[in-house]
Parts: sequence; structure tokens; C-alpha cells
Amino acid sequence: MLASVVWGTSDFIGGVVSRRVRPLVVVAVAHLIAGVTIVIVAAATRSFGVERGYLPWAIAAGAVGLVSLVAFYGALSTGKMGIVAPIAGTGAVVPVVYGLLHGESPSGWQVAGIAAAVGGVVLASGPELSGRGGPDGGGSRPLVLALVAALGFGAVFVLIEKASAHNVVMTLLTMRVTSVSIVALLGLGYVVRRRRAGTAPNGAAGHAGLRRRDLLPIAVVGWTDAGANGLYGLATRHGLVSVTAVLASLYPAVTVLLARFIERERMRRIQGIGVGLAMCGVVMLAAG
Repeated sequence: MLASVVWGTSDFIGGVVSRRVRPLVVVAVAHLIAGVTIVIVAAATRSFGVERGYLPWAIAAGAVGLVSLVAFYGALSTGKMGIVAPIAGTGAVVPVVYGLLHGESPSGWQVAGIAAAVGGVVLASGPELSGRGGPDGGGSRPLVLALVAALGFGAVFVLIEKASAHNVVMTLLTMRVTSVSIVALLGLGYVVRRRRAGTAPNGAAGHAGLRRRDLLPIAVVGWTDAGANGLYGLATRHGLVSVTAVLASLYPAVTVLLARFIERERMRRIQGIGVGLAMCGVVMLAAG
């Protein structure tokens, strides 16, 4: 539950910053700052010498998590947080299905929760699906990105659980090294491509430009995201992934509340019903 609170706060801050800075830049800088911090923690806890069974799972979690976060922040920056966050939160269905395939039996509440979550997504995203979202809804792009994020986050829940069974700290560090390395390679490829085309690599500085005032909130995004990952990783060592992942997936409620009271977001009635139904689905999954 604490992981969901920390994740929800991180997502809200990340979504706000992504309106000024490109989502990929936000994720890259946040993960770099968090990675440096985790190196210090790993050294202090003498985690570098542990068995490396976590490695393949953590690398996969870092790569999938990078794509998911970029998609999620992109959705938050172009659509309504109160709609995007619950849609992304339905990724909780993935670990439930994983648990089912590995011998866990979902209760009646969990089955009902999955149905409620899917129904809520349809209602909440109706205007976006029709392309009539307008400037407030952002069209279909935020919906597509939110669905990509949902699938990715669900997969990451499972991957972190597998990696954390070996070591939580090294799982977090490997995830951050992986994501930062991928972004560095993408950045290098971008610079090379622009130079071959004869244009300056900073041609899109307007929206992507990173200002000094953005560093602190981006650092907070990195620290809180890593912290939530760690809290969830610890939780999976003491409970079933189908339960811990769904409880951690309550983070959209925090993002929605922050967007409602800080950003003063308003939604159509049908979207509000859909958001409420999606959140009820998540709660029912947790109760199951």
C-alpha cells in the first residue's frame, strides 16, 4: 500500500514535469539520479557480492519499465491525469493472470474486479476512442499510450517479483543501469543521425530543454519511483504476486486525487463513472 502512495505521487510529479520536458528526457535524468543513489545504497549494504540470479529478470524489468514510463508520462502530459492514471492502473490484471497460470486460484472478487476494471476503461476512454476528446482529452493518443503503459507495468510487476526473490537492492540498481544505458544508446544514435543529416542535435530544444528548475522535481520522480519499486519488491518476498501487485496498483487513486485538488481537473460524467468503476475493479482485485 505504501508503494502505491509513493508511485502515485511520483507519477503526478512526472506527468506535470513532462509538460515542459520530453518524457524520455524526464525518465532518463530521473533514472540516472536514482541510479547514482542506489549505487551508494548497494555499497552501504554490501549487495554487490550477492548471487546474480536477479540479473536477467532485472534487465528485462528495466527495459520494459523504461518503455512503460515514457508511454505513461507521454499520456499524462497530453491527456487528463484523472483518466490516464486509472487506465494504466488496470495493468494489475497481468500479475493476476500470471498467478492463475502458475497455480493460483482467483476468487470471485478478483474475477469481478477484472470485469469492473475493463468496463471502467471502456467508459473512461469513450471520448478518446471516438477521437472527439478535444484539447482537454487529447484525442486517442493518451489512451493508446496509457494502454501500452498498463501492459508494461503489469509485466514489470511480475519481473520485479522474480528478481527481488534474489536481492532487492541489486534488482533496483540493474533496472536503472539498463534503462539509462538504453537511453544513452538512443541519444547517441540521435546525435549521429542529426549530424549525418547536417542539422544541429539540439534542434528540438524548446519542449525538450532541461532547465535547472526542473532538476529537483525530476530527481524526486527518480527517487520516489525507485523507492516504490523497492517497497513492492520487499512486499513480494512476503506475499503472493497476485495480491501484492494489485495492492501496489492502487497508485492511480493517489494520482487522480492530486490532479483533482492541485490541477483542478474536471471530467465528463461518463468518464467519472468509468474512472470510479476502474478503481473499484482494482480494489476488488485487492480484496480478493
